[in-house]
Amino acid sequence: MKTTKKILLVMLIVFVVAQFFGPEKNKGDLVSLEPFLSETNPPENIKIILKESCYDCHSNVTKYPWYNNITPINYWMADHVKHGKKHFNMSNWEGLSVKKKDHKFDELIEMIEEKEMPLPSYTWTHQEAKLSDSEILEMVEWAKQVRFKYSLMPKPQ
Repeated sequence: MKTTKKILLVMLIVFVVAQFFGPEKNKGDLVSLEPFLSETNPPENIKIILKESCYDCHSNVTKYPWYNNITPINYWMADHVKHGKKHFNMSNWEGLSVKKKDHKFDELIEMIEEKEMPLPSYTWTHQEAKLSDSEILEMVEWAKQVRFKYSLMPKPQ
């Protein structure tokens, strides 16, 4: 029994010490989203969906819940945000080519139609982020309009 208590005490100490360390937070400015919003021109209902369902993982602007202060949860969330931004980052929109932007919207349509986004692990704790069938249709329609706009733009040879 003494060995079990020692192991538990060591684990508790490691857990407490770990709370003083954490990953860098994704704390950007809403201004970073302006190029994306002005170029894609989402209507108000889509802006609300983007804010509630997408910004936290797909921009440089993340609203962190209280439990992000707990290690190792904060590392898990940081990995989710890093992974999400790698695939689709609205804050770095200006630097992408028209071809790349069109591809990102093609993927966006697929992920939303397949109900793969937002992730179930996200909507479990953010119920407001869950998309209804009508919101999915609205998002897909808007994304298709953006893709059409990109199809009309000249592409570099």
